[in-house]
Amino acid sequence: MAEVTRRAGERGDPDAGTAALRVGVLAYPGCFASEVFGVPDLLTMAAHVAGPEAPGYRVSIVSPRRRVTASGGARLDVRPLHEVDVLVVPGCELRPDTDLDACLARLAPETAAIRAQAAAGTAVVSLCVGAFLLSEAGLLDGRRATTSWLHAAELARRCPEADIRPEHLVVTDTGVTTTAAFSAMYDFALDLIRRHSGPRVARTTARVALVDDARTSQTPYVDARLLPQPGGAFSQRVMRRLDQHLAEPYDLTALADAFRVSTRTLLRRFADETGRSPLAHLQASRIRRARHLLETTDRTVAAVAAAVGYQDAGTFATLFARHTGHRPSAYRAAFRRTDRTA
Repeated sequence: MAEVTRRAGERGDPDAGTAALRVGVLAYPGCFASEVFGVPDLLTMAAHVAGPEAPGYRVSIVSPRRRVTASGGARLDVRPLHEVDVLVVPGCELRPDTDLDACLARLAPETAAIRAQAAAGTAVVSLCVGAFLLSEAGLLDGRRATTSWLHAAELARRCPEADIRPEHLVVTDTGVTTTAAFSAMYDFALDLIRRHSGPRVARTTARVALVDDARTSQTPYVDARLLPQPGGAFSQRVMRRLDQHLAEPYDLTALADAFRVSTRTLLRRFADETGRSPLAHLQASRIRRARHLLETTDRTVAAVAAAVGYQDAGTFATLFARHTGHRPSAYRAAFRRTDRTA
C-alpha cells in the first residue's frame, strides 16, 4: 500500500500522510457485512487516536448496484462507484456446495468495476475470499497473492498464473493486496493505518481495539482436518501408516518394504498422487500432533518433541517454527486451551 500513501507527507511520524485517504468498500449481494464495515470501523478508531488535526480517512460503501443485501439479510446503503485511492473487496460465504462459477457469473458487474478501478490506478484490496473476484477480474495473474487457507488450493487451481502464498496474512504486489481469512482484514487495516497515519497511531489503535498487531502468518490457524485430503488409494495407505507411527524414526526402505515396492516407486507414486514426499507428510503430521499437545497438555517441549519422533528438542523447535511461524513455547503461550486434556 506504500504507493497509495506516498503522496502523503510527514506529520509527526515518518510515514504519516497529509491528506485524507479515500477508501471505497465494494458491497455486493451476499458479501459479509462484517467485512464491509470492519475496515472502516478500524479506520474510524485510528482517526480518533490520531486527533482532529491529523489526516484521516474518507470511507464510503460503493456498488454498481442501487440496492445490496449482504449476508444475513442485512440491507446496505450504498453509493455509486467513484474515484477512490483504495478499493476494498470483502469476502462472502463459500460453502462446500457453493457453485463458485455461478456465483462469480452473478457478480459480473462487480468484476467489471474492480477491473476498471485497477485500470484507473486505484489500489485494490481483497479480504478473504474476495480474492476470487480479483482473480475473475484478471488482477492476480503474474502476482503473488493469498486468501483464506481453507480456500487457497482452489484459488491456485482457478488462477494458475498467480503465485498463491497460503501461509501469509497480507500480500501486496504492484498495487494489488490480498488478505487471509476474516480477521486478517484488521492486519491489512493496521498496515494501512501504519503507512498513512504512522506507526504510533497504528500501535495505539491496535491496543484500543484489542487487535493483534504482531501476527505474521496464518499457518498456526490451519486445521488440516478441514482440508481436502490429497492422494489416491496408495498414498492414503502410506499416510495412514506414517500417522500411526509418528514417534518412530523415518525409514524409507522399511516403508517401501511394507508396501512391497522399491523406494523409487514409493516416492514416485506418492509424489504423483499428493505432490509431495512421504517425509513431508510425516513432518506435517508430527507438527499437527505437536500443536495439539502444546495446546492441551502440560508436557515440556522436550517431551512433546519426543512424543512426535524428535529426540533433539532444538531440531524440533526449528522445524516447528518453520511450519507455524512460532517457537513451541511461544505457540503454547498464544494458543493454549483452558479446556485442555491429555
